[in-house]
This record gives sequence, C-alpha cells and structure tokens, in this order.
Amino acid sequence: MRLVWLSTWWIIFSSVVLGSSVLNIGLMSEPRDLDPQLCSGSNETKIALNLFEGLVAKDTKTLKIVPAVSDSWKVSKDGKKVTFQIRKDAVWSHGQKVTAHDFIYSWTRLLTPATAAEFASFGFVFKNGKAFYEGKIKDPSQLGFKAVGENQLEIILENPTPYFLSLVAHPALFPVPRTSIEKFGPKWSRPENIVTNGPFILSKWQTNQVIELKKNLRHWDVKNIKSDLVNVRFVSKSDTEEKLFRAGELDVTAQVPIEKIPFWEKDPSGSLQKHPYLGTYFYWLNVTKPPLDNPLVRKALNLAIDRTAITHKVTLVKQIEAQFFTPPGTGGFHPKAILPKDGLQIKVAQELLAKAGYPGGKGFPKVELLYNTDEGHKKIAESVQQMWKQNLGIEVGLVNQEWKVLLDNQNLKNFMILRGGWIADYNDPNSFLEMFTTHHTNNYVNWSNPAYDKKIEQAGREIQLEKRNKLFQEAESILLEDLPIVPVYIYTRVYLKKPNVVGWDPNIEDYRTLKGVYLK
Repeated sequence: MRLVWLSTWWIIFSSVVLGSSVLNIGLMSEPRDLDPQLCSGSNETKIALNLFEGLVAKDTKTLKIVPAVSDSWKVSKDGKKVTFQIRKDAVWSHGQKVTAHDFIYSWTRLLTPATAAEFASFGFVFKNGKAFYEGKIKDPSQLGFKAVGENQLEIILENPTPYFLSLVAHPALFPVPRTSIEKFGPKWSRPENIVTNGPFILSKWQTNQVIELKKNLRHWDVKNIKSDLVNVRFVSKSDTEEKLFRAGELDVTAQVPIEKIPFWEKDPSGSLQKHPYLGTYFYWLNVTKPPLDNPLVRKALNLAIDRTAITHKVTLVKQIEAQFFTPPGTGGFHPKAILPKDGLQIKVAQELLAKAGYPGGKGFPKVELLYNTDEGHKKIAESVQQMWKQNLGIEVGLVNQEWKVLLDNQNLKNFMILRGGWIADYNDPNSFLEMFTTHHTNNYVNWSNPAYDKKIEQAGREIQLEKRNKLFQEAESILLEDLPIVPVYIYTRVYLKKPNVVGWDPNIEDYRTLKGVYLK
C-alpha cells in the first residue's frame, strides 16, 4: 500500500508542481480550411498562427514585432525597400529547410486569382502586386520581391507602408509548402498530408469536435514551446462551453453566455476576462438587393437602432457604441462620432423611410438577416429586429446558419443582411477601411464609391500621420453617409480562463500564439 500511495502522490505532485503539458481551449466553430492563404475568419487564423510561422511575429503582451523565420531585417530610409535574413535553423515539420524561395512561391500564389485568396489584397503592398492580380502584368518576376540565395529576401513596396511588418505577421503572408500543395492539391492541409513550420503540428482533426496540435520538435524555438499538446475543441453554444469550463474540461473558453456574465463578475477566482478588442460588430447590407440598394433605406436602418440599449441590456458588457466603423485609437486614429449611440434619431429614420417610399413601413419587401449559430448573435439580432419593427414598422426575418455555411454565403454575396465582425489584421485604420474599396476581395456587399476609393489610395501614399488620418476620416465620413453597413458596437473580448493558465496575455488584437502558454 505504501508503494501505491507514493506512486499516486508522485503523479499528483508532478501534475501540480511540474505542470501539465496538455492545454484545452474552446473555439466557437470549426475552421473551413487551414491553408493560411485561404483563411478568412478569426477561427481559422487563430489555428494557422500556431501551425505556421511568418517572417516575423508579434509579442503577445506588447504586440511589438519580434523575429520569427527571419532573425533580422533592414528597412530603407524611404520605407520602400525591406530586406529580410532567413534564419538558418528554420525548417519544415518534415525536416526540409525553410528558404526565401518558399516565400516567393507563397506570395505569388496569394496574388494568383485562381487561388481565390480572400486576403489577396495584402499582396498589393508589393510593387506590381495589384497589377499582377488584375492581369495587367503576367510575369511574376516583375513582382516586388525576389530571393537572394536561400537565406535572403529583398522586397520593394509599391508605397511606404507603415504597417508592413505587422502585415507579414498575418497568416496570409506565411510560407506554404510547395511540394505538398503540388502533390496533394486541396487536400494538402489534411492531417495525413500537412507540412507546417510553426510551433505546433496538426496531429488530429476530428470533424465538428476537436483539432489536436502537438509540439513541433523541429521548430527553431522548441525550448520555449511550453505545452506538449493543445486540444482545440469546437463548441458553438456558449452555455455548453461554460459547463465544460466548470467541469474542468476546458482551460480557456472562446465566449461566455450573456446571462452568466453577472455571475462570473462576482466569482473570486478571477476567471472572467474582459479587455478591449480592436474590432467592430456590424451588419453587412447588400447594396445590390432591393430595397437595400436605396441609401435612404440603409440610413433609416442605421438611425432606428439604439446601440446603448444593445450594449447595456442585451450583451451586458457595455461595449463602446459604434458611432463610427474604425475603433477609436486604431493606429493613432480617432474617428468622429457620426452615428447616434441611442434612439434619439428615430424620427429622422422614419422620415427617411417615408421618403424612400415606405411610410410607416408600408410596402416594405421581405428582408432576411443571416447570423451564424450562437446565442449571443441570436439575442442581438432579435433586439435589432424588434427595434426595426417598433421604430420603422418593417418585418425582418432571422435565419441562423453554421459558420462555414454563412462564410460560403458571404463569399457568394448570397444574402441581404448578414452579421459581420471585423478584427484588425494589423493596427492601422487601413485594416478597417481598405476593404470597402471597389473590387476589394473583402467587399462583400458590392458597394462602390469613386471618391472613397481615391481617399484610401491617397492615404496609402501618405507618410505624414496627421495628413494620413485626415484622409482616413474623410473616407470614413463617406462610408457612414452611404452606409453599406450597420455598425453596432466596438468589441470587448470576454471569455473564461483558469487562474493557472500561464502566458495567456490579453492584448487589443487578441493575437494569440500558444507557444508560451501552459498550465502551471
């Protein structure tokens, strides 16, 4: 009995004192794909950030740029030339070296229209990137990047780009394994075929249940990868996820049930986490679908909702009401508050709807609002639906869809009103405003305004911060006058985390690499 007791004691001791090497975290929905250049939603991006690695990364605590595949770089005085040195110990998970040629292949692939990369526009910062994407230039050797041997990349930018280093920390500009893609085609990212270069490898993908990430023992920084195994569990319902957390089956959740927030706010363990998040919760309005093709209707929909009521009585988090689209402070930009945060302009909304030909909502055609399956999204949609009915006299149907289905309909522009959420890919106003330019790959509502396009183009060439922000404000004012969207609130990140989870640093981008995260 003594020997049994001692062995049991040692198991408990080693688990508590030496630390568990298994981390269990929640994700609201299953990713569509793990190909970094085909990732679009935050769920895909969060996993891709841990399977793959770019030239640089971000410190999860400060968001400062830190070395990754590149161990050093140099930016020219005019800001248009950047040279990266590839570290010699960076290898793929099957042992082959990561070279400058891998980036050349990957970036060319990103800019090839046949790839259908939603973030292809990220490649427009490279010289001739947009021209190549649009077919005006056929020769990829004319693109603004080249390999100097295996270990050096030379990049020429179209314009000085203040956020360029943050951009290359995004999965869209990560390297992908050419040999695997050419061998397996679209199935290259399945567990049995995938080759990665990040801190973790994909060991299992159980559909609609879990993705299992194992420590990549070949990674150049393996000594700082703290967890041997990370289980990413897909839990669409927040109440189910909260129960798993209380049962000890999850260490970190993706969300918290709205009705449970007051309970967790009083919990002495400090498990509830709330911090600012550089993103906007909004609805897309498809301007090609009547009656949403009428700007008077779109403005009426915007003025008829009470954003304060939503954030105080529905979400219970008291987020910043979205009187703008770009979150305040993004890259030093503070947009003007243009939209009402409360219901004080409802009469104006009613007048606009009447002017559009629908007095009191009479004759207003059937409109549907799509949202992805989630109790929180449902409650917000129901609240907005009620406000539009009460204040404008119009009926809006609600349709919920699984995340992957909703993304497909979004990409096909097969919707009238659709729940959207945009999180900064880099801390700059351009990350929020560029996507509304004509023909942008993320412009899901076909909105086009030449004056808006010109402002964004001018901002892209401007170096001086004050002048640049003035152009962004002029662009945002155009956007919020024509309103192909309904901004609701600026995100606050809310989730549950066990007190013994170490290395999970809150930051405004919710940039999350799991390399240094572990259970104490």
